[in-house]
Parts: sequence; structure tokens; C-alpha cells
Amino acid sequence: MKRRPAIIAYDIVSDARRRKVRRRLAAWRLDGQYSVCECRLAPREAEELFLQLADIIDEQEDRLLLAWIDNHHDARLLIGKGNIGFAEAGLYLG
Repeated sequence: MKRRPAIIAYDIVSDARRRKVRRRLAAWRLDGQYSVCECRLAPREAEELFLQLADIIDEQEDRLLLAWIDNHHDARLLIGKGNIGFAEAGLYLG
């Protein structure tokens, strides 16, 4: 099971749901800030994590995004001196 780097970002309206999402992500998180986490996940782990998070969030109000970091392409300059390379979004709820 090969793990790939991924970024998970969320915008959760409810404080209670946001705390539950943070706790769930804590086990997978390598680093992050506020509502953006860096993780290393295998595709099956990502699916399982999103199923768990889908039980917590309100799909009408909240947003949850997983973007695989693409190691096969050069990073692109986005703003100022920041370089980041993203593959297309892997999973999206909301």
C-alpha cells in the first residue's frame, strides 16, 4: 500500500462538527494549520477517511476537499515566492 502526499482542506460551519473533523484528521495529519492538513494516504485510506468524515459533515453547509500533491510535475509559482504542485482533486464532498 503506497502512500502519497495529499492536502485536505475543509470549511465547516458548525463549531461542533469542525472539532470532530479536526479530531478525526489528527491521526492522519503530518502537518497543517487551521483548516488545511498535509497527510500521506494510500487511495483506500483516503476513501475510508472521507467516508468517516462524510458521517460528520453537513453536505449542504460544509465543504471538504482532498487534493493529491503531484510529484511527477514541476511546482508552479502561484503567488509571490510560493511554489506548490497539485494534481487534480481526488475526492470532493459538498
